[in-house]
Amino acid sequence: MPQPNVMQVLVVDDEPRLRRVMVRLLAGEGFTCLEAGSGTEALAVMEKDPVPLVISDLRMPEMDGVTLLREIIARWPDTAMIMVTAVAEVESAVACLQLGALDYVAKPFHLDEVRARVTQALDKRRLILENRTYHQGLEARVQVQARRIEEVFLEGVQALAQALEEKDAYTRGHSARVAHYAVRVARQLKLDSQVVDTIALGAELHDIGKIGVREAVLYKAGKLTPDEYRHIMEHTVIGARILSPLLRDAPQALAIVRSHHERLDGSGSPDGLKGDAIPFEARVVSVADSFDAMTSERPYRPGLSVQQAVRELQEGKGVQFDPVLVDAFLHAFPDPSALPLATPQLSPVRLPLRATEAQRV
Repeated sequence: MPQPNVMQVLVVDDEPRLRRVMVRLLAGEGFTCLEAGSGTEALAVMEKDPVPLVISDLRMPEMDGVTLLREIIARWPDTAMIMVTAVAEVESAVACLQLGALDYVAKPFHLDEVRARVTQALDKRRLILENRTYHQGLEARVQVQARRIEEVFLEGVQALAQALEEKDAYTRGHSARVAHYAVRVARQLKLDSQVVDTIALGAELHDIGKIGVREAVLYKAGKLTPDEYRHIMEHTVIGARILSPLLRDAPQALAIVRSHHERLDGSGSPDGLKGDAIPFEARVVSVADSFDAMTSERPYRPGLSVQQAVRELQEGKGVQFDPVLVDAFLHAFPDPSALPLATPQLSPVRLPLRATEAQRV
């Protein structure tokens, strides 16, 4: 049995004499006892001072024991309940067990029986709580491990993207610069840090689908044929397909990979999305991606000057690019002489927080 004053119990019975008998028995076993003369009064006591154990008579006016049992289980599910019943009410007691009571005591009750029932009910409660804590801890460990596995895979994919760019002097550092530009735009817009992280992740991986593009097309020095152009633009769909199992919890980052070549007028690829139908994060990366592509040397053309690239962004407002995001880009980089940026170090892959994780932060 518990040590004195360690465990509180609420005794609920509309008959004061029987209630006091139960209180004396429990107090003698070291419990601190609270009393209630009805189910309604018991709920008021619980609202003020929830206790781990309630012993309630089954038949009471105003609110019977079954109704009280339902209320307590719904509102204080960690509270153990023992029902007190007459010998003829065994069926009702069994029904209470099915509803969630942990045990019952038959009238007239005796000290040894009360002691045994209380001990058993508290042991059941302890085991239930320990089991729940164990499973919650196990689930948390499994989630952490699963998330780390996802991150390891994403880090591997990121390494592949870097390796792909390293093979070609013309595209080396492209993804890192696009991510940097896009993050600066996101911060200029004062977006939430989780949205900024999502944009960074999607930008870093936006061209991963080029792994599935034929090298002869990818590094062709001359003008692409229509078929070659369609083939190279498939990298958006290929990239989304590669990353979809890994970015289940970051659909906006996946949308960047698929939709960063969509155009505001609906003439982009792969889905011909138009206006606000293009995911916002993809529109941010589209501006950053286009600027870096224009100012980079490519095998089929020299890079544009920063002034020319800025002019192209301005002329593409409302046609290819979101005007608000073009303006945000220009405000994020007010000194054109500082552009284009040197290739920054590509940051480690960051998976955006899941909702439950965000709540814990």
